[in-house]
Amino acid sequence: MSDKNITDKDYLFLSSLLKARETNMITRDRLERMLGAGSASEAARQLAETGWPDMTGMNAQELDAALSAYREALFQEIGRYVPEKEVADFFRLRYDYHNAKALVKGEGAGVNVDGLLSQAGRVAPEKLREAFQENDSRFIPAVLGQAMDEAKGILARTGNPQLADFALDRAYFAEMAELAGKVQDPFLDEYRRILVDCANLRICVRCLRMGKDGEFLRLALIPGGSVSYQALAQGTFSGEGLTALFSGTPFQKAAELGMEAAKGGPLTEFERECDNAVARFLSSVRMSGFGSPLVVGYLAAEENNITAVRMVLTGLLAGIEPQRLQERLRETYA
Repeated sequence: MSDKNITDKDYLFLSSLLKARETNMITRDRLERMLGAGSASEAARQLAETGWPDMTGMNAQELDAALSAYREALFQEIGRYVPEKEVADFFRLRYDYHNAKALVKGEGAGVNVDGLLSQAGRVAPEKLREAFQENDSRFIPAVLGQAMDEAKGILARTGNPQLADFALDRAYFAEMAELAGKVQDPFLDEYRRILVDCANLRICVRCLRMGKDGEFLRLALIPGGSVSYQALAQGTFSGEGLTALFSGTPFQKAAELGMEAAKGGPLTEFERECDNAVARFLSSVRMSGFGSPLVVGYLAAEENNITAVRMVLTGLLAGIEPQRLQERLRETYA
């Protein structure tokens, strides 16, 4: 735990609340029943019976807005009760950097991106936009402000939005490490490492698939994983490549599938196994009595559930065959 004299007992109320909710969390069986409902409205009705917002009859844009509001309410609730705000901020980070990427690219392309900004981050979108436009980062997290400035400069010099994204991605994971360090929870730090490994494995596969060189890979890789970015930069293009590098890790099977995808095979199975490896790691805390690991597992699971619900409902709405959607389903926490 952190150096603020916070113990697992401080998490007792929140842990009890979340443990009570676990019995009603979305399972793969429930998602498959939704897929068999026959329509998006009927699937949404089934979901509403479990305590989710009633999204019956909504179009794709309305569904997205409802799910975004659900996420924002979740973060606000957890933020009120969690003894260490860094645990909730760990998940909010993603949306700060999503917003930062949108603002940088929007300015570069001369388009308004207000409709793309999320309210789920630590920093209100309006405040982040103001800091970006006025080049004044005094009132937002320092790492985020510096990363936006760096990304803006890269885009201005190179015209390459991908290189600008790399700068923001490195800052995102650096802030993630900083927050995990403040909490001093081994589980949260291990989860961070898992996320870095997952991101780096995907980066390597895409570089191989697109025929990028080692210099591009070094620019894209993120420090801080259990497989060092130096080892990845040196070993991806040689010998057994990713299979050897990720041997004995949670991503061993994903790396094997990644090597097939890198040769031109389909990405779907590789991407699914990457997500499943993360889900299997998180499921290890389901039986935890109480403490920050349970909160981390719950928040991560709900994020994955939001993604799965969006895919199922918008997919059915678009007329995609349920079997095709079922093939994309990931393992669930519950």
